[in-house]
Amino acid sequence: MALVSLKSIRVCSAGTPASRQVLLALSRSLRSVGGQRKPPNPSAVAMRELCSRDKTRYMFCRQNHVQLRIQALSVNDTVQLCGDTRSGPKADSRWMDEQVFFRKLNSLSTSKEIFKFLSSLEVMSDIMASGALQRISEVEVDADGLKNPEEVLENEVFKALCFQFEFEASKLSNAGLLNALQALIKLRIDPESTLMASLLSESEERLATRQLAVEQLCSLAESLLELEGPSCATLGQIVNHIQEEDTENWTPREMTMVYKMLQATVREGEQYHDLLNRMNSATLAIADQLSPNFTSIILNSLVVLQQTQAVSLVIALCKHSVKHVPYFTDDELVNVLDAFLCFGHREQSFTDALETHVPKSISTMHPETVSKVMQYCCQKTILSKPIFDAVAECFISVADRFTTSQIAECIVPFGTLNYLPPSASSLFRKLETVLHTRFSQFQPHTLLNLLHSCVLIQRYPVNFLPKIFSPYFLQHLQAQPPGLDRFVASQLTRLFLTVTLECPFYEGPKLLPKYQVKAFLTPHCSLDFHLLKRVKAGLLYLLKKRIYFASEVSTPYFYIVDIEIKLDEEGFVLPAAQCEEVHRRIALCVDGRNRFCINSRNLLGEEAIKQRHLQLLGYKVVQVPFFEIESLNTSRKMAEYLHKKIFPRTYGLGC
Repeated sequence: MALVSLKSIRVCSAGTPASRQVLLALSRSLRSVGGQRKPPNPSAVAMRELCSRDKTRYMFCRQNHVQLRIQALSVNDTVQLCGDTRSGPKADSRWMDEQVFFRKLNSLSTSKEIFKFLSSLEVMSDIMASGALQRISEVEVDADGLKNPEEVLENEVFKALCFQFEFEASKLSNAGLLNALQALIKLRIDPESTLMASLLSESEERLATRQLAVEQLCSLAESLLELEGPSCATLGQIVNHIQEEDTENWTPREMTMVYKMLQATVREGEQYHDLLNRMNSATLAIADQLSPNFTSIILNSLVVLQQTQAVSLVIALCKHSVKHVPYFTDDELVNVLDAFLCFGHREQSFTDALETHVPKSISTMHPETVSKVMQYCCQKTILSKPIFDAVAECFISVADRFTTSQIAECIVPFGTLNYLPPSASSLFRKLETVLHTRFSQFQPHTLLNLLHSCVLIQRYPVNFLPKIFSPYFLQHLQAQPPGLDRFVASQLTRLFLTVTLECPFYEGPKLLPKYQVKAFLTPHCSLDFHLLKRVKAGLLYLLKKRIYFASEVSTPYFYIVDIEIKLDEEGFVLPAAQCEEVHRRIALCVDGRNRFCINSRNLLGEEAIKQRHLQLLGYKVVQVPFFEIESLNTSRKMAEYLHKKIFPRTYGLGC
């Protein structure tokens, strides 16, 4: 491990002309990538002249720096400019313990504080120096790049650190070298500068001579990805080295870093199946040792790498994530939820943990996390009233923080799962306000999905329907993927039918027939054929002949009735094929589990609106839910049940 002496460099920078030339050249070499780039030639020329014109001059200059430093200090203040940890600096009273150093460093929140702290030190390891650069990158770099380029790049302490990293790269430890490289990349230092060239050259040399451990290989890969992207040829060399390692001996940290690296580097046709299979098996053995961060990263990598065959690992990680729910960051929780959604796994204990965590933490959650929780509940058909109530209150309070897509992801589940929270009136008033002010910001399909979900729970967006049914909107809807497919057309048709049946006061434009479907597509409410078969057997026992009822009947009103029975004016059953003298139609809705929220007796929104509309269209709707007939194990018992449901007063079993 190399040692860095800051004060010797600082004295030199204020001393001889030669040292000023060094720092002038260095400052020119530290060009920021994020902003206006300075011409590259002067810095490169200056540094090359300094470094390659005459090695003896460079060595003399270095010796002169030390001599100047010694002359400026008393005997007790003499410092080492460079050395190795084995030479005894830790015995020196001026040596700060690394743990103490990093505790202090991490407590500082500005580069000015960091530079002041570093100026107070006389000697530190390259690990500490590279850590300082990393901390500077953390506090000074945001999404737009380096916040205060001049304050950082022109600072004498920063220049001194970079000087030693550039000219003594070969003496650095692996960790010091690669940490410095990562930090300087985050600080937007020009990849073509001599400083970066020196660090990259040394890193690649150590890669070629196999001096880097697994964690260090991943660190180098991360840096190369930042600089050159996944097309960098060296990345393949790194992955090949990693493939030769024994995954069984990797630590959780090493395993996580390799997953993350593969996630970023693997391209089409380069799946590294053998390595991933070995990693999946090894990770399964240590799944219960993973921290919240590692669990989240690995699950995210399994999603990106499409590791659908790693079922055992996914289940183990999903179960393990339950205890981490209160400790996940927003980004980590989003990754975990994505994994549950991608792999189709459901874990009741995870839902229970969310029900406890979300209501308590929602005020500080990022909108993306809130919307992802709702997306999870919606896709899994989980009606969690504590979560839904908390999300409703959150949206009422801070709706402006949500993007249009996040708004839809938060509101759509209320309609899909057919639930109105206690604050429903305030929730939909707020939604209406948002739609009025941000209507043009919504993508067409997002807007349609949002308004469709509202009508499922009898919230009618009549003020916005003229725009939805306008040719202009429909053209935009058709132009964007997935266009006007059957699912989208079903949503439009249901909006049209709803406003026709439930909003007779609406006088705006109607939906043209060419945009209407013949029958609704209802993927959530598909028929349970096993349950239907049992009900039909009971009806046959009850009515004696199969001609008196029909199943899966298409209606002129877009809905398909599970079982239809026709009655004449006196209440007698007519043959299903008869069309004359039909006074009343009975619609039996055979509702299996997939028409309800999971572990609930709450109908899904699409089935609830279907039954509501059939009633408005004149049908007598008889609901036959699974939980009422599961225990009826004979046709006679089923017939008795159906008799009470369909003909409670006028029809006897006749047996």
